[in-house]
This record gives sequence, structure tokens and C-alpha cells, in this order.
Amino acid sequence: VLLGSGLTVLSQPLMYVKVLVQVRVGMAGLRGRTGPGTGRAGGTACPFLLQVYQLPGLFSYAKHIVKVDGRAGLFKGLAPRLCSSAIGTVVHSKVLQLFPPDSSFPLQPGASKKEPVSSLEQVLKETSREMVARSAATLITHPFHVITLRCMVQFIGRETKYSGTLSAFATIYREEGILGFFAGLIPRLLGDILSLWLCNMLAYLINTYALENGVGSAPRSVFWEPQSHFGGIQVLLLLLQVSTMTEMKSYSQAVTGFFASMLTYPFVLVSNLMAVNNCGLAGGLLPYAPTYSSWLDCWSQLHREGNMSRGNSLFFRKVPAGKRYVWE
Repeated sequence: VLLGSGLTVLSQPLMYVKVLVQVRVGMAGLRGRTGPGTGRAGGTACPFLLQVYQLPGLFSYAKHIVKVDGRAGLFKGLAPRLCSSAIGTVVHSKVLQLFPPDSSFPLQPGASKKEPVSSLEQVLKETSREMVARSAATLITHPFHVITLRCMVQFIGRETKYSGTLSAFATIYREEGILGFFAGLIPRLLGDILSLWLCNMLAYLINTYALENGVGSAPRSVFWEPQSHFGGIQVLLLLLQVSTMTEMKSYSQAVTGFFASMLTYPFVLVSNLMAVNNCGLAGGLLPYAPTYSSWLDCWSQLHREGNMSRGNSLFFRKVPAGKRYVWE
């Protein structure tokens, strides 16, 4: 819990900027600039150069926030996020304890506990177990997530509507009822579940069919044929090979996790937008954001506008020149 809280504090400015970028592209006091980019622009002198509008990035946003609210302003919304992180860690751990690996799913009739479990079956069971734990943690902590986002989005209109965690609970309940605490929950759950399954299944396929088969296809004589004068070298090579394969498996998990998060990012964007949509804050109303009837409506509009990856990159933010965005 302490480690998770420390990482939450350190990553708070990054999340703050990402949320502001997701909700709106421009900000008062910040301006982008026009410059050359890559792409095909028919009818121009150089068909492979396209004028693009370079939008403010992470450091520009952070400097502007510090200029307006001071350094403490970078940590707006930290309190409810810390509560979400701590409670989510506890809930996740408790759910995993309720479903131990050896009994999380009932055995098939006639099956013996001593029968070996295939690698794929084990991955499916562990992923399902993790899915239940994550979903439970997300469901219970989502109200804190909603409050965190709204505390951050207040920066746009300079509101103080959500000034404290407890008062924010009272405000949401009074204005929106119980459902207000779960705004944007469905796309967030779907994104988490899809990301988890994509990550684990891709890692399984890579580890099984790329890494293990690659090692298994190596000439057997290199490692296993008994030769007394090369025995020590063979053992050393074998150990190095096993160590390398283990490291590559850990790397594959990280790579597939990153790939899965990229593919499911639109769910994160839609969830965050729905959490602040039409909640009484300037960042959730026109002209900064339209009023969405549902998360599917939000998804459809973002897809039509080509904004499904908005906020995914905070360093190289470029859009074709001529496309209009909201600026104060």
C-alpha cells in the first residue's frame, strides 16, 4: 500500500496533465505552433510534407499550471486518488485470497486434483481470477476516480465545486444521485478486462511458440550430449540459455502490456470524458465538450472526429493544420 501510494504521488502531475489534454486540447495562456510534418498533401510542391499544428505538450501544460496555481497545483485531486489506490489494493488482495489459485474454479466432474494442468488452462484460470479481482477493485473505487477527475477538470473553469473528498461525495449525491458515482464505469471496466486478456494471451503465445520453441529447436548436442571435457561448459551454456529465456519472458509481459494498453486506450478516454460530462463544470460542457447521451455516443463522436487517441501522447502532439479546436 505504501509503495503504491508513493507511486501515485509521483505520477499525479502526469495524470493531471493527461486528463486536461483528454478533456480539451487548448488552454488559456498556451498556444501551439505551425510546423512541417510528415504525410501526403496532394497538390503541394512537396507531396510528402504536410503543415501540422503542434500542440502544447506535457512540460508546457505543467509550467502553465505552476504559473497559475503554484507547484501544489500539480497535485490537485491527489487525496481522492490516494484513497482509490489504497482501497483498490486492499480489495484486490482480499478478492484474490477468496479465490486461491488451486480452488478458484471448481474441477470438472471426475477430474482429479493431482492431474497436471496444461499451461494454457493455467493462464486462463489465472487471468479469470485476476479479472474478478480487478473488476471488484474498480467497481468499489470508481466513485473516488470520478471525484479525482472532476477535481482536476475544475482547473479549466477555475471552479471550486469539488474542494474536498467528503464534500464532493455530498455534492454528487445531491445533484446526480447514486448513479453519479459510477459515471464512465462501463467503458473503464471493459477497457481493463480487454487489456488484461490481451496482455496475458499475447504473452502466453510469445512465450510458448516463440521463446520456448526457439530454445527447444536448438541442436540437442550443444547442451545434452555427454562429453566429459566439455561438461562444465555445457552446463554453463544451459544455465545462460535458461536465464536468458526467463528474462525474455519477463520482457515479453511488459511489451504485451504496453501494446494492450495502447489498443484499449479509447476506453480510458471515453470513461474519463463520461465521468466529467455534463456535471456542472465548464470542462464538461460546451464549448469545451458536447453533452453525450451515453458512452457509446461519446465513442461515436470521438471516432468521427478522429480523436480516439487524444491525450495518449503528451510529448509529440500534432494535428493537421486547419482543424479547429477550442481555445479560451
